[in-house]
Amino acid sequence: MSGETAPSSGIILEGIDDVEDYVWANEGVGFWDRYRHVYDHVENGNQAFRENRFEEAINNYTRASNMKPGDPIILGNRSAAYMRISLFLKHRSPTASEYRPLSGLDMTTLAELALKDAEKLMSLQNDAVRSYILKANALILLERYENARDIILSGLQVDPSSNILQASLRNLERMPSSLIWTRGHDRLERTDDFDCTLCLKLLYEPITTPCGHSFCRSCLFQTMDRSNKCPLCRTVLFISPRTCAISVTLNNIIQRIFPQEYAERRSEQDSLINFGNDLIPLFVMDVVIPCQKFPLHIFEPRYRLMVRRIMEGNHRMGMVIRDPATDAIADFACEVEITELKVDGDFASSDPGIKMDRRKLEAIYNVEAMMPNPQDPERFSFWLATLSNRRPSERLELLRIRDTAERIRRGLIYLGAESPGCRVQ
Repeated sequence: MSGETAPSSGIILEGIDDVEDYVWANEGVGFWDRYRHVYDHVENGNQAFRENRFEEAINNYTRASNMKPGDPIILGNRSAAYMRISLFLKHRSPTASEYRPLSGLDMTTLAELALKDAEKLMSLQNDAVRSYILKANALILLERYENARDIILSGLQVDPSSNILQASLRNLERMPSSLIWTRGHDRLERTDDFDCTLCLKLLYEPITTPCGHSFCRSCLFQTMDRSNKCPLCRTVLFISPRTCAISVTLNNIIQRIFPQEYAERRSEQDSLINFGNDLIPLFVMDVVIPCQKFPLHIFEPRYRLMVRRIMEGNHRMGMVIRDPATDAIADFACEVEITELKVDGDFASSDPGIKMDRRKLEAIYNVEAMMPNPQDPERFSFWLATLSNRRPSERLELLRIRDTAERIRRGLIYLGAESPGCRVQ
Protein backbone atom coordinates (compact mmCIF):
# COMPACT_ATOMS: atom_id res chain seq x y z
CA MET A 1 0.00 0.00 0.00
CA SER A 2 2.88 2.32 0.69
CA GLY A 3 4.44 1.78 -2.72
CA GLU A 4 1.94 3.98 -4.59
CA THR A 5 1.95 7.74 -4.59
CA ALA A 6 -1.31 9.48 -3.98
CA PRO A 7 -2.33 12.44 -6.09
CA SER A 8 -3.05 15.74 -4.50
CA SER A 9 -6.49 16.22 -3.03
CA GLY A 10 -8.49 19.00 -1.42
CA ILE A 11 -8.76 17.08 1.87
CA ILE A 12 -5.92 17.64 4.34
CA LEU A 13 -5.92 15.94 7.73
CA GLU A 14 -3.87 17.34 10.57
CA GLY A 15 -2.49 15.43 13.52
CA ILE A 16 -2.44 11.85 12.18
CA ASP A 17 1.12 11.77 10.85
CA ASP A 18 2.33 9.88 13.90
CA VAL A 19 1.00 7.85 16.81
CA GLU A 20 1.61 7.89 20.54
CA ASP A 21 4.12 5.59 22.22
CA TYR A 22 3.01 3.32 25.02
CA VAL A 23 4.74 4.29 28.28
CA TRP A 24 4.21 1.22 30.42
CA ALA A 25 6.24 2.56 33.35
CA ASN A 26 3.37 4.89 34.25
CA GLU A 27 0.90 2.03 34.65
CA GLY A 28 1.98 1.08 38.16
CA VAL A 29 3.51 -1.90 39.90
CA GLY A 30 2.78 -5.29 38.36
CA PHE A 31 1.68 -3.92 35.01
CA TRP A 32 4.58 -5.46 33.10
CA ASP A 33 3.74 -8.98 34.26
CA ARG A 34 0.10 -8.63 33.26
CA TYR A 35 0.26 -6.47 30.13
CA ARG A 36 3.68 -6.90 28.58
CA HIS A 37 2.02 -8.49 25.53
CA VAL A 38 -0.12 -5.36 25.21
CA TYR A 39 3.02 -3.25 25.20
CA ASP A 40 4.61 -5.49 22.53
CA HIS A 41 1.56 -5.29 20.26
CA VAL A 42 1.35 -1.51 20.58
CA GLU A 43 5.06 -1.11 19.84
CA ASN A 44 4.78 -3.41 16.80
CA GLY A 45 1.73 -1.47 15.65
CA ASN A 46 3.53 1.86 16.04
CA GLN A 47 6.49 0.59 14.04
CA ALA A 48 4.20 -0.68 11.29
CA PHE A 49 2.33 2.64 11.28
CA ARG A 50 5.54 4.64 10.83
CA GLU A 51 6.51 2.34 7.95
CA ASN A 52 3.11 2.89 6.28
CA ARG A 53 2.01 -0.70 6.91
CA PHE A 54 -1.33 0.42 8.28
CA GLU A 55 -3.24 -2.86 8.03
CA GLU A 56 -0.57 -4.61 10.08
CA ALA A 57 -0.71 -1.74 12.56
CA ILE A 58 -4.48 -2.09 12.92
CA ASN A 59 -4.15 -5.83 13.56
CA ASN A 60 -1.63 -5.20 16.33
CA TYR A 61 -3.75 -2.46 17.90
CA THR A 62 -6.80 -4.73 17.79
CA ARG A 63 -4.95 -7.54 19.57
CA ALA A 64 -3.80 -5.08 22.21
CA SER A 65 -7.33 -3.71 22.59
CA ASN A 66 -8.71 -7.22 23.12
CA MET A 67 -6.24 -7.69 25.98
CA LYS A 68 -6.84 -4.25 27.48
CA PRO A 69 -10.17 -2.78 26.32
CA GLY A 70 -10.79 0.94 26.62
CA ASP A 71 -7.15 2.02 26.61
CA PRO A 72 -6.97 5.63 25.30
CA ILE A 73 -3.61 5.24 23.54
CA ILE A 74 -4.69 2.07 21.72
CA LEU A 75 -8.01 3.59 20.63
CA GLY A 76 -6.35 6.78 19.39
CA ASN A 77 -3.60 4.96 17.48
CA ARG A 78 -6.04 2.58 15.82
CA SER A 79 -8.32 5.46 14.86
CA ALA A 80 -5.37 7.21 13.20
CA ALA A 81 -4.45 4.01 11.33
CA TYR A 82 -8.01 3.63 10.03
CA MET A 83 -7.93 7.23 8.80
CA ARG A 84 -4.60 6.81 7.05
CA ILE A 85 -5.92 3.87 5.03
CA SER A 86 -9.16 5.70 4.27
CA LEU A 87 -7.22 8.79 3.16
CA PHE A 88 -4.98 6.64 0.97
CA LEU A 89 -7.99 5.09 -0.77
CA LYS A 90 -9.62 8.50 -1.17
CA HIS A 91 -6.49 9.88 -2.84
CA ARG A 92 -5.94 6.82 -5.03
CA SER A 93 -6.34 7.55 -8.72
CA PRO A 94 -9.03 5.73 -10.76
CA THR A 95 -6.32 4.34 -13.05
CA ALA A 96 -4.51 2.70 -10.16
CA SER A 97 -7.79 1.29 -8.84
CA GLU A 98 -8.59 -0.19 -12.24
CA TYR A 99 -5.23 -1.82 -12.96
CA ARG A 100 -4.25 -2.66 -9.37
CA PRO A 101 -7.48 -3.38 -7.48
CA LEU A 102 -7.31 -3.72 -3.71
CA SER A 103 -9.36 -5.98 -1.48
CA GLY A 104 -10.69 -5.04 1.93
CA LEU A 105 -12.96 -2.45 3.49
CA ASP A 106 -13.98 0.65 1.55
CA MET A 107 -12.86 4.12 2.61
CA THR A 108 -16.26 5.04 4.08
CA THR A 109 -16.35 2.00 6.34
CA LEU A 110 -12.79 2.69 7.47
CA ALA A 111 -13.69 6.29 8.28
CA GLU A 112 -16.70 5.10 10.29
CA LEU A 113 -14.48 2.72 12.26
CA ALA A 114 -12.08 5.58 12.92
CA LEU A 115 -14.96 7.76 14.11
CA LYS A 116 -16.16 4.99 16.42
CA ASP A 117 -12.74 4.73 18.09
CA ALA A 118 -12.46 8.52 18.32
CA GLU A 119 -15.86 8.76 20.02
CA LYS A 120 -14.83 6.09 22.53
CA LEU A 121 -11.64 8.04 23.19
CA MET A 122 -13.63 11.25 23.69
CA SER A 123 -15.93 9.52 26.18
CA LEU A 124 -12.84 8.46 28.15
CA GLN A 125 -10.90 11.73 27.84
CA ASN A 126 -13.25 14.58 26.96
CA ASP A 127 -10.64 17.09 28.11
CA ALA A 128 -7.90 15.74 25.79
CA VAL A 129 -7.29 17.69 22.59
CA ARG A 130 -6.27 14.55 20.72
CA SER A 131 -9.79 13.12 20.91
CA TYR A 132 -11.19 16.26 19.23
CA ILE A 133 -8.51 16.12 16.54
CA LEU A 134 -9.24 12.48 15.68
CA LYS A 135 -13.02 12.91 15.69
CA ALA A 136 -12.85 16.02 13.50
CA ASN A 137 -10.59 14.23 10.99
CA ALA A 138 -12.93 11.24 10.85
CA LEU A 139 -15.90 13.53 10.20
CA ILE A 140 -13.97 15.28 7.44
CA LEU A 141 -13.30 11.92 5.77
CA LEU A 142 -17.03 11.22 5.97
CA GLU A 143 -17.63 14.65 4.36
CA ARG A 144 -19.62 15.83 7.38
CA TYR A 145 -17.85 19.16 7.33
CA GLU A 146 -20.26 21.14 9.48
CA ASN A 147 -20.07 18.54 12.24
CA ALA A 148 -16.27 18.53 11.95
CA ARG A 149 -16.23 22.31 12.30
CA ASP A 150 -18.32 22.10 15.48
CA ILE A 151 -15.92 19.53 16.97
CA ILE A 152 -12.92 21.71 16.11
CA LEU A 153 -14.51 24.72 17.79
CA SER A 154 -15.30 22.60 20.85
CA GLY A 155 -11.69 21.44 20.96
CA LEU A 156 -10.44 25.01 20.75
CA GLN A 157 -12.47 25.80 23.85
CA VAL A 158 -10.50 23.07 25.64
CA ASP A 159 -7.13 24.27 24.30
CA PRO A 160 -7.29 27.59 22.40
CA SER A 161 -3.58 27.38 21.58
CA SER A 162 -3.75 24.04 19.75
CA ASN A 163 -1.91 24.54 16.46
CA ILE A 164 -3.38 21.35 14.96
CA LEU A 165 -6.98 22.40 15.59
CA GLN A 166 -6.29 25.90 14.28
CA ALA A 167 -4.73 24.43 11.12
CA SER A 168 -7.72 22.09 10.68
CA LEU A 169 -10.10 25.03 10.97
CA ARG A 170 -8.13 27.00 8.36
CA ASN A 171 -8.19 23.99 6.01
CA LEU A 172 -11.95 23.78 6.30
CA GLU A 173 -12.35 27.48 5.60
CA ARG A 174 -10.19 27.15 2.46
CA MET A 175 -12.35 24.39 1.02
CA PRO A 176 -14.75 25.36 -1.81
CA SER A 177 -18.13 26.34 -0.47
CA SER A 178 -19.77 23.95 -2.94
CA LEU A 179 -18.26 20.99 -1.04
CA ILE A 180 -19.46 22.02 2.39
CA TRP A 181 -23.06 21.18 3.20
CA THR A 182 -24.52 23.78 5.48
CA ARG A 183 -27.19 22.89 7.97
CA GLY A 184 -29.92 24.38 5.85
CA HIS A 185 -28.86 22.67 2.63
CA ASP A 186 -27.44 19.32 3.69
CA ARG A 187 -30.18 17.25 2.07
CA LEU A 188 -29.85 16.42 -1.58
CA GLU A 189 -32.92 16.40 -3.74
CA ARG A 190 -33.79 12.79 -4.49
CA THR A 191 -34.32 11.83 -8.11
CA ASP A 192 -35.83 8.69 -9.57
CA ASP A 193 -32.34 7.30 -10.27
CA PHE A 194 -32.45 5.66 -6.84
CA ASP A 195 -36.10 4.58 -7.05
CA CYS A 196 -37.31 1.04 -7.64
CA THR A 197 -39.26 0.84 -10.90
CA LEU A 198 -41.65 -1.68 -9.35
CA CYS A 199 -42.75 0.01 -6.11
CA LEU A 200 -41.69 3.55 -7.16
CA LYS A 201 -40.01 4.04 -3.77
CA LEU A 202 -36.40 4.41 -2.66
CA LEU A 203 -34.45 1.21 -3.30
CA TYR A 204 -34.26 -0.95 -0.19
CA GLU A 205 -31.80 -3.86 -0.10
CA PRO A 206 -31.22 -3.38 -3.84
CA ILE A 207 -30.36 -6.31 -6.08
CA THR A 208 -28.71 -5.72 -9.44
CA THR A 209 -29.63 -8.41 -11.95
CA PRO A 210 -27.13 -9.84 -14.48
CA CYS A 211 -28.83 -7.71 -17.13
CA GLY A 212 -27.90 -4.53 -15.21
CA HIS A 213 -31.22 -3.46 -13.65
CA SER A 214 -31.70 -2.78 -9.94
CA PHE A 215 -34.80 -3.47 -7.86
CA CYS A 216 -35.75 -3.82 -4.23
CA ARG A 217 -35.05 -7.35 -3.10
CA SER A 218 -38.63 -7.97 -1.99
CA CYS A 219 -40.08 -6.40 -5.15
CA LEU A 220 -37.91 -8.48 -7.47
CA PHE A 221 -38.76 -11.82 -5.89
CA GLN A 222 -42.41 -10.89 -5.69
CA THR A 223 -42.47 -10.47 -9.47
CA MET A 224 -40.49 -13.69 -9.89
CA ASP A 225 -43.38 -15.52 -8.24
CA ARG A 226 -45.18 -14.95 -11.54
CA SER A 227 -42.30 -15.11 -13.99
CA ASN A 228 -38.54 -15.70 -13.85
CA LYS A 229 -37.84 -12.79 -16.20
CA CYS A 230 -36.47 -9.32 -15.57
CA PRO A 231 -39.43 -6.90 -15.17
CA LEU A 232 -37.77 -4.38 -17.52
CA CYS A 233 -35.98 -6.22 -20.32
CA ARG A 234 -37.59 -9.68 -19.93
CA THR A 235 -34.24 -11.44 -19.68
CA VAL A 236 -34.55 -14.86 -18.06
CA LEU A 237 -33.07 -14.74 -14.53
CA PHE A 238 -31.59 -17.74 -12.75
CA ILE A 239 -31.51 -16.36 -9.20
CA SER A 240 -33.20 -17.30 -5.94
CA PRO A 241 -33.65 -15.53 -2.58
CA ARG A 242 -31.30 -18.00 -0.89
CA THR A 243 -28.34 -17.37 -3.18
CA CYS A 244 -28.78 -13.81 -4.44
CA ALA A 245 -26.98 -11.13 -2.40
CA ILE A 246 -27.82 -7.44 -2.29
CA SER A 247 -25.64 -4.88 -4.06
CA VAL A 248 -23.43 -3.71 -1.19
CA THR A 249 -22.01 -0.68 -3.01
CA LEU A 250 -25.38 0.64 -4.16
CA ASN A 251 -26.89 -0.02 -0.75
CA ASN A 252 -24.11 1.91 0.99
CA ILE A 253 -24.48 4.84 -1.43
CA ILE A 254 -28.22 5.07 -0.76
CA GLN A 255 -27.76 4.88 3.01
CA ARG A 256 -25.08 7.55 2.83
CA ILE A 257 -26.96 10.05 0.67
CA PHE A 258 -30.51 9.49 1.92
CA PRO A 259 -30.21 8.27 5.53
CA GLN A 260 -33.62 9.50 6.64
CA GLU A 261 -35.51 8.07 3.67
CA TYR A 262 -33.65 4.78 3.99
CA ALA A 263 -34.55 4.54 7.67
CA GLU A 264 -38.21 5.07 6.74
CA ARG A 265 -37.99 2.30 4.15
CA ARG A 266 -36.38 -0.02 6.71
CA SER A 267 -39.16 0.72 9.20
CA GLU A 268 -41.77 0.10 6.52
CA GLN A 269 -40.19 -3.21 5.53
CA ASP A 270 -39.81 -4.34 9.14
CA SER A 271 -43.48 -3.69 9.74
CA LEU A 272 -44.30 -6.13 6.91
CA ILE A 273 -42.08 -8.85 8.39
CA ASN A 274 -42.17 -8.31 12.16
CA PHE A 275 -45.80 -7.94 13.12
CA GLY A 276 -45.10 -7.32 16.79
CA ASN A 277 -45.95 -9.25 19.93
CA ASP A 278 -49.71 -8.82 19.59
CA LEU A 279 -50.04 -9.32 15.82
CA ILE A 280 -49.70 -12.43 13.70
CA PRO A 281 -50.52 -13.04 10.01
CA LEU A 282 -53.55 -15.22 9.35
CA PHE A 283 -53.74 -17.77 6.55
CA VAL A 284 -57.44 -18.39 5.86
CA MET A 285 -57.44 -21.91 4.45
CA ASP A 286 -57.89 -24.82 6.86
CA VAL A 287 -58.04 -25.85 10.51
CA VAL A 288 -54.88 -27.17 12.13
CA ILE A 289 -54.89 -28.96 15.46
CA PRO A 290 -51.95 -28.70 17.87
CA CYS A 291 -49.43 -31.56 17.45
CA GLN A 292 -50.43 -31.89 13.79
CA LYS A 293 -48.03 -31.66 10.86
CA PHE A 294 -49.67 -29.99 7.91
CA PRO A 295 -48.13 -29.81 4.40
CA LEU A 296 -48.92 -26.79 2.25
CA HIS A 297 -48.47 -26.66 -1.50
CA ILE A 298 -48.18 -22.96 -2.31
CA PHE A 299 -48.34 -21.92 -5.95
CA GLU A 300 -50.33 -18.67 -6.09
CA PRO A 301 -48.10 -15.55 -6.16
CA ARG A 302 -49.88 -13.78 -3.28
CA TYR A 303 -49.42 -16.77 -0.98
CA ARG A 304 -45.79 -17.15 -2.06
CA LEU A 305 -45.25 -13.54 -0.98
CA MET A 306 -46.93 -14.23 2.36
CA VAL A 307 -44.78 -17.32 3.02
CA ARG A 308 -41.60 -15.47 2.06
CA ARG A 309 -42.38 -12.64 4.49
CA ILE A 310 -43.13 -15.15 7.23
CA MET A 311 -39.83 -16.94 6.60
CA GLU A 312 -38.00 -13.60 6.87
CA GLY A 313 -39.68 -13.09 10.25
CA ASN A 314 -40.25 -15.61 13.03
CA HIS A 315 -41.62 -18.41 10.77
CA ARG A 316 -45.00 -18.27 12.54
CA MET A 317 -48.54 -17.59 11.33
CA GLY A 318 -52.12 -18.44 12.22
CA MET A 319 -54.20 -21.04 10.36
CA VAL A 320 -57.95 -20.50 10.31
CA ILE A 321 -61.01 -21.15 8.13
CA ARG A 322 -64.24 -19.40 7.43
CA ASP A 323 -66.98 -20.63 9.71
CA PRO A 324 -69.63 -22.10 7.39
CA ALA A 325 -72.34 -21.16 9.88
CA THR A 326 -71.55 -17.43 9.87
CA ASP A 327 -69.48 -17.11 6.65
CA ALA A 328 -66.90 -15.18 8.69
CA ILE A 329 -63.46 -15.99 10.00
CA ALA A 330 -63.74 -18.63 12.72
CA ASP A 331 -63.38 -17.54 16.32
CA PHE A 332 -60.65 -20.13 17.01
CA ALA A 333 -57.38 -20.62 15.17
CA CYS A 334 -54.05 -22.36 15.72
CA GLU A 335 -50.60 -20.79 15.63
CA VAL A 336 -48.31 -22.81 13.37
CA GLU A 337 -44.59 -22.67 12.60
CA ILE A 338 -43.02 -23.34 9.21
CA THR A 339 -40.30 -25.91 9.92
CA GLU A 340 -39.31 -26.80 6.36
CA LEU A 341 -39.59 -25.00 3.04
CA LYS A 342 -38.90 -26.49 -0.38
CA VAL A 343 -38.85 -24.14 -3.35
CA ASP A 344 -39.53 -24.91 -7.01
CA GLY A 345 -37.19 -27.49 -8.45
CA ASP A 346 -36.70 -29.53 -5.26
CA PHE A 347 -38.30 -32.63 -6.68
CA ALA A 348 -37.21 -36.27 -6.78
CA SER A 349 -38.49 -38.97 -9.14
CA SER A 350 -38.91 -42.55 -7.95
CA ASP A 351 -41.06 -45.59 -8.48
CA PRO A 352 -44.70 -44.68 -7.69
CA GLY A 353 -45.24 -47.76 -5.52
CA ILE A 354 -42.07 -47.23 -3.51
CA LYS A 355 -42.88 -43.54 -3.18
CA MET A 356 -46.34 -44.31 -1.80
CA ASP A 357 -44.96 -46.81 0.72
CA ARG A 358 -42.33 -44.31 1.81
CA ARG A 359 -44.97 -41.65 2.37
CA LYS A 360 -47.04 -44.03 4.49
CA LEU A 361 -44.04 -45.00 6.59
CA GLU A 362 -43.08 -41.34 7.07
CA ALA A 363 -46.63 -40.49 8.11
CA ILE A 364 -46.66 -43.30 10.69
CA TYR A 365 -43.25 -42.29 11.98
CA ASN A 366 -44.26 -38.63 12.29
CA VAL A 367 -47.41 -39.51 14.23
CA GLU A 368 -45.55 -41.80 16.62
CA ALA A 369 -42.67 -39.35 17.07
CA MET A 370 -45.07 -36.55 18.02
CA MET A 371 -46.92 -38.62 20.61
CA PRO A 372 -46.72 -36.65 23.87
CA ASN A 373 -46.35 -38.10 27.32
CA PRO A 374 -49.71 -39.36 28.61
CA GLN A 375 -48.95 -37.44 31.80
CA ASP A 376 -49.67 -34.30 29.75
CA PRO A 377 -53.38 -34.86 29.03
CA GLU A 378 -53.86 -31.53 27.26
CA ARG A 379 -51.30 -32.24 24.53
CA PHE A 380 -52.29 -35.91 24.44
CA SER A 381 -55.91 -34.98 23.70
CA PHE A 382 -54.89 -32.92 20.67
CA TRP A 383 -52.48 -35.60 19.45
CA LEU A 384 -55.26 -38.17 19.71
CA ALA A 385 -57.46 -35.97 17.54
CA THR A 386 -54.81 -35.96 14.79
CA LEU A 387 -55.03 -39.75 14.39
CA SER A 388 -58.34 -39.49 12.58
CA ASN A 389 -58.99 -37.68 9.33
CA ARG A 390 -61.88 -35.35 10.09
CA ARG A 391 -63.59 -32.57 8.17
CA PRO A 392 -62.52 -28.95 8.89
CA SER A 393 -65.78 -28.22 10.71
CA GLU A 394 -65.19 -31.17 13.05
CA ARG A 395 -61.62 -30.11 13.72
CA LEU A 396 -62.91 -26.61 14.50
CA GLU A 397 -65.27 -28.10 17.08
CA LEU A 398 -62.29 -29.85 18.69
CA LEU A 399 -60.51 -26.51 18.98
CA ARG A 400 -63.55 -24.98 20.65
CA ILE A 401 -63.71 -27.70 23.31
CA ARG A 402 -62.04 -26.50 26.51
CA ASP A 403 -62.61 -29.65 28.56
CA THR A 404 -59.67 -32.03 28.09
CA ALA A 405 -61.68 -35.12 29.01
CA GLU A 406 -64.40 -34.19 26.54
CA ARG A 407 -61.77 -33.69 23.81
CA ILE A 408 -60.27 -37.12 24.52
CA ARG A 409 -63.73 -38.70 24.45
CA ARG A 410 -64.53 -36.99 21.14
CA GLY A 411 -61.19 -38.11 19.69
CA LEU A 412 -61.89 -41.73 20.68
CA ILE A 413 -65.30 -41.51 19.02
CA TYR A 414 -63.74 -40.25 15.79
CA LEU A 415 -61.01 -42.88 15.97
CA GLY A 416 -63.49 -45.69 16.60
CA ALA A 417 -65.65 -44.56 13.69
CA GLU A 418 -62.70 -44.88 11.30
CA SER A 419 -61.20 -48.08 12.77
CA PRO A 420 -63.80 -50.26 14.51
CA GLY A 421 -62.29 -52.18 17.39
CA CYS A 422 -59.33 -49.80 17.79
CA ARG A 423 -58.47 -48.83 21.34
CA VAL A 424 -55.94 -46.51 22.94
CA GLN A 425 -53.89 -48.37 25.56
